Amino acid sequence: MLLVRHTILVLLFAAPVQSAVSQSAGSFARMGFGARGMSMGNALAGDASGYGDPYYNPALAPFIPEQSLDASAALMTLDRELQFLQLATPLRPRAGIAAGIIHAGVNSIDGRDGSGYHTGMLSTDEFAFFLAFGVKVSERATVGIGLQLFRSDLHEDLKPARSLGIDVGVSMRLTQALHVGIVTDDLLARYSWDASDATGGGSSSSSDPFPTRIRVGASYGFQSARVLVAAEFESRFRSADITLRSVDLIGDTPREIVTRETLRLHEVHVRLGAEYRPIDILAIRGGMGHATGGLKPAAGFMFEQAVGALLIHAEYAFVLEPHFLGSMHLVTVRFFL
Repeated sequence: MLLVRHTILVLLFAAPVQSAVSQSAGSFARMGFGARGMSMGNALAGDASGYGDPYYNPALAPFIPEQSLDASAALMTLDRELQFLQLATPLRPRAGIAAGIIHAGVNSIDGRDGSGYHTGMLSTDEFAFFLAFGVKVSERATVGIGLQLFRSDLHEDLKPARSLGIDVGVSMRLTQALHVGIVTDDLLARYSWDASDATGGGSSSSSDPFPTRIRVGASYGFQSARVLVAAEFESRFRSADITLRSVDLIGDTPREIVTRETLRLHEVHVRLGAEYRPIDILAIRGGMGHATGGLKPAAGFMFEQAVGALLIHAEYAFVLEPHFLGSMHLVTVRFFL
């Protein structure tokens, strides 16, 4: 009961935190990765339980249990789609590596011209290719680095935007059951747009920086109860350029005055998750993530099945999205090779 009360207090404290602006660049890559992460509220920066995902922290790569291939697909509302693919392998005795891709898109967008006439159906696509490598530096600590290549295709007349992001992570074992992790995400990442082809010439360029994120997570395993609990705190920083227009009199002539300012914005996100394994082949999961302007409760399960010499994990996650976007259903199939 004490744990439940503390959990409720943390969620109530986190709920009032609101974003000062709309979603920033690369938000599709911050939705989570795979059914396990989504169903546990994406609170996996410090999860070194042996099933940790290097996408959440590249320092978790040495804890990859076996070579595996993951494929995930989500069923979402508003004609959105989301897929994941990852290949991970341990590099024994002290390292591990993972590579994968995230794809997100929106289909059936109603295109209109300036007069409101229908011009056709549009779609968007965004991709994130990532590589995560981690190594043990001692019996209690690991470090890792992740590279991400982002690509955004918004319109056929707009040149795709590309960017490279860098993640740096550390994982530490404080006790046999308690692990902590620290990650800095999306360093150097930004989308630079050139819309001169779409606007018929002229200077129409802009730049959208990704937010810099610092995440601190922890996980604790209750071995006797077969329960793992995880928590994560994220501090997110970003800048936004705004243009202010006003009219001033210069002599007797009104002139438009244009000034530009740069805002420094800060957000706080809190995430919680838990996993219970009543038997070896079944895991039940639940979590609560804090999205921009709202909470994201989630739940799911994993079922393990051997097919000959091949071990398969079938995983499912249900996520209730904020802003009345409905629910998301995510299925992951993991093959241990």
